[in-house]
Amino acid sequence: MDIWLEGKRFRLNPAKALGKGGEADVFDLGDGRALKVFKPPEHPDYMGLPTEQAAARVRLDEHQHKLRAFPVGLPGRVVSPQALATDKSGRAVLGYAMRKLDGVEPLRRFSEPSFRRAGATAGRVVEVLSGLHRTLGAVHAAGVVVGDFNDLNVLVEGTSDAYVIDADSFQFGAFLCPVFTERFLDPLRLGKNGAQGLVPSRPASPESDWYAYTLAVMQSLLCVGPHGGVHKPKSLTARTTPAGRLLQRITVFHPEVQYPKPALPLATLPDTVLHHLYGVFVEDRRGAFPLPLLDSLRFAPCTSCGVEHARAACPMCRPHATAATTPVSSARGQVTATRLFSTRGVLVHASNEEGVLRWLYHADGAYRREDGRVVLRGLLDPSLRWALQGEVTLVGRGGEVAVLAPGRPPERVGVDAPEGTPAFATNARHRYWAVGGGLWRDGPHGPERIGDVLEGQTRLFVGPRFGLGFHRAAGLRGAFVFDAERLGLKDGLVLPWPSGKLVDAECVFDGDQAWLFLVEEAGGRTLNHCVVVGADGGVRASAVAVAGDGSWLGNVPRGRCAVGHALFCATDTGLARVELRQGQLEMVREFPDTEPFVDSGSPLFLVEQGLAVVGRQDITALRMA
Repeated sequence: MDIWLEGKRFRLNPAKALGKGGEADVFDLGDGRALKVFKPPEHPDYMGLPTEQAAARVRLDEHQHKLRAFPVGLPGRVVSPQALATDKSGRAVLGYAMRKLDGVEPLRRFSEPSFRRAGATAGRVVEVLSGLHRTLGAVHAAGVVVGDFNDLNVLVEGTSDAYVIDADSFQFGAFLCPVFTERFLDPLRLGKNGAQGLVPSRPASPESDWYAYTLAVMQSLLCVGPHGGVHKPKSLTARTTPAGRLLQRITVFHPEVQYPKPALPLATLPDTVLHHLYGVFVEDRRGAFPLPLLDSLRFAPCTSCGVEHARAACPMCRPHATAATTPVSSARGQVTATRLFSTRGVLVHASNEEGVLRWLYHADGAYRREDGRVVLRGLLDPSLRWALQGEVTLVGRGGEVAVLAPGRPPERVGVDAPEGTPAFATNARHRYWAVGGGLWRDGPHGPERIGDVLEGQTRLFVGPRFGLGFHRAAGLRGAFVFDAERLGLKDGLVLPWPSGKLVDAECVFDGDQAWLFLVEEAGGRTLNHCVVVGADGGVRASAVAVAGDGSWLGNVPRGRCAVGHALFCATDTGLARVELRQGQLEMVREFPDTEPFVDSGSPLFLVEQGLAVVGRQDITALRMA
């Protein structure tokens, strides 16, 4: 496809794709700018989706007028259109050029417990939110409403510079914001009692922007939004849907809502902040978030439990409490739990290598392996990606991976980094990486090329017996499998692809099966997908769930371990077992006795001692009768 920009023709190259949203593809122009191209109705992502195709036509029609009238003078941290991209005639607007942001993380990452544990401190979160507050206020002062303010439309560059993107959906003049994200939707925009469902009947406003901003504050500081947790009413007739919770204001402050275990406790925030959150989400107070509440926050980590809090003393533990340093066993019902490891620091990464658990933790200013050996000195850094292979530790950031082996100087390898994530993986025998259009592995005489992949766009996962990779760039979608020992790959796999913005991807392996988990943002909601792929490339089963719906698939794509044709899933109420039966994924058993030892964010691994549960500071092995 060809695009004309400032009188020059550009041919869209999928290898230069920077990202994909539900409504557009983004490409690198190579001059410090990015090109956002709206998806036409015939885009492959909309194939067989007539509703989405119709919406694409409406969007393109409106953009012909809206983008030409886009307001000037917005704050610098709004990524505004700089030049319109058109067809050859210059009459049809197809997209626009904008500033390209480098090394960014979406605001959503700051609400992930694993990201926060890896070094995204609460103090940094406050800096991000304070700058974002000033940007949002300046947008409103210019007579513009963001409309679809959400945690994927805010990108954080560097330490704390928060940029608002997707400005083409802003509301100004006669142009309303036509899109919304369910989690950030102000319930006061709904019709009377929400009779029409979660579809706004009132336009966006500065008040609804501030509602969404307040939700982002809560989510970023506590790792849970107002409607997280599990609703457990005493009466079965009082049970409701996620939409019902929003309409009835049943929040995490409600006594019948089980607060999510991975989240930071409410008590880590001062009462003044908690009272404001309660007023917004329960009592329907509106207005700008009081900036002094943010600016006055002073977080410090507890010297005993490590939890960051903004109180005079840690609300979670006794002063000077000590952590156990030797294995401790306990039992509950049919479950025996044995602590394998404990640290005053924080566990960063773990992996299972042929039944042997290996891990990496950070303590006393350094990253350390399971034997206490230092592999890298420095502060916690959430931008680092890790892999463990025997005594070797691999750490990646952007387009480079460092191989850290005892007694040898670091080896550095260039890799592709689709959407900033370095494309590399390991198993017990090999390292694998994608770079320059090729999939590679280490061999006895140097790197060996396994096969051809899409340059700059390939995501990669590897198990003991085989590996799986995929790409989604512009109008291209593809997947492949490869044997862990042989060269060559089998591509052309047909997966049930998500059509929206890919938010997360994880994969667990066992035997001849891989369980691929994809998280997408589409149609204003977050959807979790599970696709079971065989070593032959065949799709054996698939399922989809709305995030937070209470099902095994509604949780984040962590805390899952494949065992044969079954999958163990960690939830806040204990472990659940899912099996593949006649092409369907069914939850066949729950283990409530495991509830004290797991949460929905706990990574799981099958090792010699049992099912290992990796927490923030402890690793525990569970054996179930």
